[in-house]
Amino acid sequence: MAFGLIIIGDEILSGRRVDKHFPKVLELLSQRGLQLSWAEYVGDDRERITATLKRTLASNDVVFCTGGIGATPDDHTRQCAAAALGVSLALHPEAKEKIQERIADMAREAGSTPDFDAPENQHRLKMGEFPQGASIIPNPYNKIPGFSLKNPGGQGAHYFAPGFPVMAWPMFEWVLDTHYADQFHRQAWAERSLLVFEAMESTLTPLMEAIEAQFPLVKVFSLPHVGDEKTRRHIDLGVKGDPAQVEPAFEKMQEGLRSLRAEYQISA
Repeated sequence: MAFGLIIIGDEILSGRRVDKHFPKVLELLSQRGLQLSWAEYVGDDRERITATLKRTLASNDVVFCTGGIGATPDDHTRQCAAAALGVSLALHPEAKEKIQERIADMAREAGSTPDFDAPENQHRLKMGEFPQGASIIPNPYNKIPGFSLKNPGGQGAHYFAPGFPVMAWPMFEWVLDTHYADQFHRQAWAERSLLVFEAMESTLTPLMEAIEAQFPLVKVFSLPHVGDEKTRRHIDLGVKGDPAQVEPAFEKMQEGLRSLRAEYQISA
């Protein structure tokens, strides 16, 4: 099962805010023995968001999507998700209930009686207008829910949460624990790496190819580093995949480096 992440918002692309979702989603998945297969950043452009969602909804992937589900003019995600599916938006009854609970909570904190018909409270209900057929995702922070959609004709689903980490992260955690617990730690995974100093990738490529040919359940990775004040020029070289093959593949890698008389240091 492939997991993807879509992060929506001009503020990320302009640098007004630094994205924190990517590393957190990696962490949430890794804790459960899962991996992120892909990620995309999209600005607040309706046409581009719609095209992106139309493409990903046609897949079998499980996709987390953050940002743009509010009710201000720069929030387009709800509308784009509906357009991508060719359905209309409708006020979700459970979402309406949760939003009104939030309105009542705010009134209580202010020492007043909630007026659900007030224009500002009617506008808040816009945040509960989801594409037809959507289900809600509970929001433990302020009760205003996110929503989920099944991928048409596929086995995957899309999960939409606000851009605020304090809301999105527990919502995504709830999604994983509620819907995908049967996928946790199903695929054993291991990774070993080392630093090869002052080496050229072209010199190491035959060794990398030989390892992948001998150990088909392992992938070799190579990450060059130009060096800095702490570490001289090196390549972060390693193997990842099935634990039963990672260890012998790593030994093979070290043997190959010794035969090349390469200087290396095993990573912690």
